[in-house]
Amino acid sequence: MEHKINTKKLKRKAAFLILIAFLFLCAVFFLPAWSFKYWQGWVYIAELFIPMFFFLVYLLKHDTELLMRRTKMKEKEISQKRIMGFSYLAFLAAYVIPGFDVRYGWSNMPLWVIIVGEMLVLTGYLMTVSVLKHNSYASRIIEVQKGQKVISTGPYAIVRHPMYSSVLVMYTASPLALGSYWALIPAFFIIVVIVARIFNEERVLKKDLEGYVEYTHKVRYRLIPGIW
Repeated sequence: MEHKINTKKLKRKAAFLILIAFLFLCAVFFLPAWSFKYWQGWVYIAELFIPMFFFLVYLLKHDTELLMRRTKMKEKEISQKRIMGFSYLAFLAAYVIPGFDVRYGWSNMPLWVIIVGEMLVLTGYLMTVSVLKHNSYASRIIEVQKGQKVISTGPYAIVRHPMYSSVLVMYTASPLALGSYWALIPAFFIIVVIVARIFNEERVLKKDLEGYVEYTHKVRYRLIPGIW
């Protein structure tokens, strides 16, 4: 009975967070554009929320613990709180600028560039789903959970932080999908945020997660295969 009650609460929390995310994206896209005819914004929202719905259904059936971890938002590490505070500014700017850009015609981006951006965003999102299917410990916050083990299969056999690799692909391509070259400037700072987050996260994992040091010797690259 307790499990059913918790599942119901989890459904409500997940639905609430999705609603907030939807309203937030609508606000940051369509208010600056001052039009609901900003089709790039609608396509971007569809690319995120349609796969999200199906994956949510999957998690509710097969991995409610992962879904619970993914709904955690409050960081425990002081350094991560500072890093995430900076990241919110970068993400907000990267999402707000495209609306103004399209409204005033700053970039006048060709359709094929937008389509490439949309394909990269969808690729990054599908990469995220793959990571989550291999790692049920993947929380939104930096923490080592009770019973947690080092994951070294799937994408984790290629890079140590495949979740950040997918985020890198998805969010650096977002300005293109939204029709703005200028939004690439704040999107660049997202890379800085990811690198800083990885350095801090690895300090925590090396200290608290058994076997992680050995894993770093086995899998050399953190984010991009063959580069770093």
